[in-house]
Amino acid sequence: MIQASDKRVVQELAKQYMEYVSSPKQASAFERMKKTNDLIQQRPPVLLDEIPWYQMDIDGELKCVSQDERVREVEYHFRKALYYFRHFPRADSLYEPFFRVQKTVLATGIGVELPNYEIQRTDEFNNIVSRSLVDHLEGEACLARFRLPQMSLDPEADAQRLDFLNELLGSSIPLHVYGFGPFCLNKWDTIAFLRGMEAILLDAYDRPEYLVALFQKYIDYANAYLDFIEAHLEPDPDAPGMHCTPALVSGLGRGLKGTWFRDNAQPLANVSPKMFERFAVDPIIALASRFAYTYYGCCEPLDDKVQVLKKIPNLRKVGCAPWADVNRMAEELGPDYVLASKPNPANVAVKTEPELIRKEIVQTVEACLRCDCPFELVLKDISTVSNRPANLIQWQETVGEVLDEYFG
Repeated sequence: MIQASDKRVVQELAKQYMEYVSSPKQASAFERMKKTNDLIQQRPPVLLDEIPWYQMDIDGELKCVSQDERVREVEYHFRKALYYFRHFPRADSLYEPFFRVQKTVLATGIGVELPNYEIQRTDEFNNIVSRSLVDHLEGEACLARFRLPQMSLDPEADAQRLDFLNELLGSSIPLHVYGFGPFCLNKWDTIAFLRGMEAILLDAYDRPEYLVALFQKYIDYANAYLDFIEAHLEPDPDAPGMHCTPALVSGLGRGLKGTWFRDNAQPLANVSPKMFERFAVDPIIALASRFAYTYYGCCEPLDDKVQVLKKIPNLRKVGCAPWADVNRMAEELGPDYVLASKPNPANVAVKTEPELIRKEIVQTVEACLRCDCPFELVLKDISTVSNRPANLIQWQETVGEVLDEYFG
């Protein structure tokens, strides 16, 4: 039984949320996101993601007051969304006019689990920490530890979740139940956490076959998981986002062809394009081809690897990290791919300097306009704003002013 006071709090927040997400501004933002992914050059979407919310409170706006821990999770979702709308009016958002509920998929382990790390923190609330990594997969014999997972649905858990949400939210907001959305592989990060960077880079020279075989284990896992998903669930072709980027696009089909694939290889940022092709691109081509589109990249610079990435037949979007050469990337991508620009979060970490922000955004805008390259701007990996919410407010205001000058 949910307390009446908790219901009143959450339902009022949900009603306020619905006013924002049902607005013409939100509909226009979603249309621009779709056009950008459809390779139409226009004013780019602007998003803020991976925000350090624990540093962002202003006048108690993010403080939850409900008593039930399950309710507080939903309350916090709405409080963050309302905060975003109020304080970042020059930015776009991926918030939708309903509350998403994903069907539950249970999966066993794959025989290799991430270890308990020795970590160091500079901030007790921040999930960004330093880890001491040890190689837990030193030799080829470790490959025998891997096994394919067993998967199942859990309709009972889904029914319980829906009962709870229907009781909590009432008629304040619709519920949207969906099967699955964009799929992110992201297993080079996992391998780095299991082995450490030194072992990976040494093996790139000394034991390349082992690195290929190790990554293939995760490809096998992904294919088994996706076989199950495709057999039992339908994707949501209207999913607005995948990790830190808009996903709205035309041309989606059914099954896995109704959604995106995403991958990156941050630990391989400094290897040669030839090594990158062997270790990161060639192994995923068949997997990526199961989907409608592929988005590649995260925080690794890819300006010297774009031509290799073009081997992926359904490539549509490529990440442009702050330390990549945006001019070269725009030239390499041209009108046939989306440049997913990731402005430098260091510009909001301590204090903001509007002219520095302006210079970075102008460089990106002019490079993409010159090369007729559609693009987006997503500020992410914001590990800190030094407890100054105004840093992000200033960033989105400055970016909005720059885009006004170029796009009206």
